[in-house]
Amino acid sequence: MNPNKTLWEKGDFTRIAETMRESGTLLVSKLGITKDMDVLDLGCGDGTTAIPEAKLGANVLGVDIARNLVEAGNIRSKKEGLANCIFKEGDATDLNELKDESFDLVVSIFGAMFAPKPFDVAKEMVRVTRKGGRIVMGNWIPGDPTLVAQILKISSAYTPPPPEGFISPMLWGVEEHVTERFVNAGIPKENILFERDTFTFNASYAPQEFLHNFKNYYGPTMNAFEAAEKNGNALQLEQELQTLFNSRNQSTAANSTVIPATFLRVTVTC
Repeated sequence: MNPNKTLWEKGDFTRIAETMRESGTLLVSKLGITKDMDVLDLGCGDGTTAIPEAKLGANVLGVDIARNLVEAGNIRSKKEGLANCIFKEGDATDLNELKDESFDLVVSIFGAMFAPKPFDVAKEMVRVTRKGGRIVMGNWIPGDPTLVAQILKISSAYTPPPPEGFISPMLWGVEEHVTERFVNAGIPKENILFERDTFTFNASYAPQEFLHNFKNYYGPTMNAFEAAEKNGNALQLEQELQTLFNSRNQSTAANSTVIPATFLRVTVTC
C-alpha cells in the first residue's frame, strides 16, 4: 500500500475542508479563470478549489490520491450540477493517464506538496501544462507561526522519525527549493514567482471542536495522537494543540473559530 494514500484516506479530511470553502473560492477568484479553460486541480481533496473553478466555467479535472475524497468530490460536483467538473484517483508523482500539454492551468493548493518525490511532481505538473499556461501552488511554510505549520511542527515532535530518504513536504514552502524543482523540470527561473497569501479557516463552532476534528479526521494529527497514546503523551499533545488553536483564534464569538494561516503562493509560467 502506498503510504501517502494510506495517510490521506485516513480519517475524513472533508471535516477540515468544510472550514476552508470561503478562502478556496476567494483564491480561485484571483486566478484569472475564464470559460472553457482546461484546469487540472491536483491533490484536490473534495473540491475546495476545483468546484469554484468549475463554477467560473472552466473544464475541471480534480485528481487526488485518496479514494474517499475523490468520491466526496464527485458527490459535491453532482449536487452542484457541474457536468464540467469530475474527480479521479491519481498520483501527483506519476500522472501517466494525462497527456502532455493538456491543461491551461494546473492548481494545487496544499495538495501536491504532500506527495513524495518532489522533483517528479514538478516535472509532471510542467509536462501536462500547455506552453504559455500556468501552474499555481499553495504551500505551507516551515516555521511559520500561523496555524497549519505549527500543527505539523507540533505533531512531528510526537511521531517516530520518518524513514530514511524522506523529504519534508514543508520544503515546498521554501522558495529556493521550489525554484530548484521547477528549474530542473525545464522552467526558467524568471518564470517562477512567489508571494505570501492567507487562507482563513472559518468554523461555526469553538476552537476546541475544531481541534477535535483535526485529532479525529486529519491524517498527520491522527498519527501523532496514536504515537502519543503509546508513549503516554496524548494529553500533553492535546494541551499543546489546544493552546495553539485558542491563541490563533481571531473570532470574538463564543461558538465560532476564525483562524488565518499564511502560505506561499507559487505561480509558474510554462
